[in-house]
Amino acid sequence: MTDKKPTGLSYADAGVDIDKGDRLIDRIKPFAKATRRAGADAALGGFGGAFDLKAAGYNDPILISGTDGVGTKLRIAIDSGILGTVGIDLVAMCVNDVLAQGAEPLFFLDYFATGKLDTDKCAAVIKGIAEGCKQSGCALIGGETAEMPGMYEGDDFDLAGFVVGAVERDAVLPRLETMGEGDVLIAMGSSGPHSNGYSLIRKVVQRSGLSWDDPAPFANGHTLGEALLTPTKLYVKSVLPLLREGQVKGLAHITGGGLTENTPRMLPDHLVPDIDFDSFDRPAVFKWLQDVGGIAEAEMRRAFNCGVGMVLCVPRGDEDAVINALQTSGETAWVIGSLKAA
Repeated sequence: MTDKKPTGLSYADAGVDIDKGDRLIDRIKPFAKATRRAGADAALGGFGGAFDLKAAGYNDPILISGTDGVGTKLRIAIDSGILGTVGIDLVAMCVNDVLAQGAEPLFFLDYFATGKLDTDKCAAVIKGIAEGCKQSGCALIGGETAEMPGMYEGDDFDLAGFVVGAVERDAVLPRLETMGEGDVLIAMGSSGPHSNGYSLIRKVVQRSGLSWDDPAPFANGHTLGEALLTPTKLYVKSVLPLLREGQVKGLAHITGGGLTENTPRMLPDHLVPDIDFDSFDRPAVFKWLQDVGGIAEAEMRRAFNCGVGMVLCVPRGDEDAVINALQTSGETAWVIGSLKAA
């Protein structure tokens, strides 16, 4: 009687399909190629991505880096099957942060992790990432797709993004030494909740009894899932010209913590923002969230951007010119307050 040896195991037997991963890389190469810009050729397949700062036109640059995810907004995308926009969110959350320090986003890398790779779904997400990069003039030069059985259940996956930007040494924001009482704060409108407060949003939806496929009570012609997955607004192309002209003293990206906690982050200790919350009407989504969730006003201002995605600090007297430039770029912009002594 002979003992039978067990058959040899392969990586595929463990749930990881290397060939499928290779096919995905071939599929997404055109997305990356479409994001080419000076300094990067957006080629995929090497061990690292390269960027030529000299070719991008910088003389004495400071590198500014950032990383972020999409948070529990991703849960809505997975559950609704609407995957084409969260990639834009991923890019926006990263590039808007480096923009707030005066930097032009130069190149981006993504990380996509899942239990079992679905190339169609992954390609849809990465196509959105490439779109976000195109909208912000940022090259998608690489990334990582990880298939990890046992770490994620069913269709679940996670995303992370990494951006590197550059700014000339004498143009780094905020310019704290130039700020003073009376400087004007200009708000730029958001496209909705962006990518913050979604754990609370999901609680509100649960209380409402609505499903992701139901009509959105605050957005005609859209399902609730579609409306809540409106991607984060990218501000790079409208704000960067103002930065290059030296018209901005500081920028605040309004994310978790809202206007009340993010605006002071760009200010020196002796100054505080005097914000007029009555200077604008909140988009309908925030009114619906507050009404259905019974959310207190102070909590709304801390959990959500309430309709403001970015705040600029400019010298008094320059506000009209800055607002006109932003509006010409297609932005909604208005004076939301000023600086006063702490």
